[in-house]
Amino acid sequence: MLSIYSEKHDQEFIKKKNQLLILDMVRKHRPVSRAEIAKLIRMSPTSVGRIVSDLIEIGLVKETNQFSSGVGRKATMLDIDVQQILSVGVEVDRSVIQVGLVDLDGRVVAEQHHVIERTAGQPGIVAEKIASMIIGLADTQGIAASKFIGVGIGTPGIMDTITGNVVFSAQMGWTNEPFAKMVETKINLPVVLDNDLKVKALGESSIDAMSNKEITALISIGSGVGSALVMDGKIYRGANNIAGEIGHSTIDPNGKLCECGKRGCLQTYITDLAMLQEANQIKPVSSVNELFALMRAGEAWAHNIIDRACTYIAVTINNVVCTYNPDTIILTGDFIENHPEVFETVRSKSKAFIWEPFIGTFELIRSKHGEKSVMVGAAKLVLQQRLDRGLQHK
Repeated sequence: MLSIYSEKHDQEFIKKKNQLLILDMVRKHRPVSRAEIAKLIRMSPTSVGRIVSDLIEIGLVKETNQFSSGVGRKATMLDIDVQQILSVGVEVDRSVIQVGLVDLDGRVVAEQHHVIERTAGQPGIVAEKIASMIIGLADTQGIAASKFIGVGIGTPGIMDTITGNVVFSAQMGWTNEPFAKMVETKINLPVVLDNDLKVKALGESSIDAMSNKEITALISIGSGVGSALVMDGKIYRGANNIAGEIGHSTIDPNGKLCECGKRGCLQTYITDLAMLQEANQIKPVSSVNELFALMRAGEAWAHNIIDRACTYIAVTINNVVCTYNPDTIILTGDFIENHPEVFETVRSKSKAFIWEPFIGTFELIRSKHGEKSVMVGAAKLVLQQRLDRGLQHK
């Protein structure tokens, strides 16, 4: 039974991957014929024709009135209007809601931010605000509801992607909240919910279907430490959708006590709180920005704290490389994005830690989309869900 299930699962995975591949070919080469797509991706014309029919039925691709030129039988051209099909990408954090309308090219065509008041962080109130922001953006931009294929939401914590429930989010203070359904009841669109870092990794991973980069690892450092992995365009979740909790990997079993109860977790060395706790043993420091200012002013102890954090990030990169052998590693988070010099320091330090067989096998980069990454990734997740549902309904 297991082998039969695995074979069926693999076939479905390959079909979904090929759908995204062909959709990307139409997006980039439009208008384009089925035969041209078959040549571009080296797939049989029969397979291309079958997948194109699926995409037309789902409503993501259309036939045009144009025909191919040249010798031989004329072929009907395929096209796609990237702004005729939009997804809504949403980021929910403890202090802000960001809503973006995202087209099939991954461009945020309109966005709105809303600061969450401390007393207004209840899930029902947040769901109501998300719905009103989506409706407001659509009205302001003059976009018909028929253009939207769904809403994707990224928020910190452990998510049940099947039920759309927030299982636990320490940042939001939510436990077992049916958050996706709360939003769905307020706006007539399907809603998919996932962890913000997993969604961010999806947003940052290559949208180029012909790219050779098939494994992208994201490492985020700021108020917490987390990671996420995208393989062949899909989020790697692990058995319980909690893969990537790298902040609780053990660096030193005799190290500092972590809030999780263990000693020596990675996050006790490189989070904002960890650095500030150490700094305040020397003098009162209220923020990481202030710590950087002291370093630039020549305070050696401040330099040592930041330099040690960069060393542990470099060690983390080596651990991720040895574990997953990714094509790309993306460094992100407030510590990286707010202080450009950190990235170059980490890049330089990582050369001393990367095991020799892995040298030159991956690209270390910064975030492409910055603060829009979660919105873009959440919208991309909606597109994948649309393709999944299209297959299920066939």
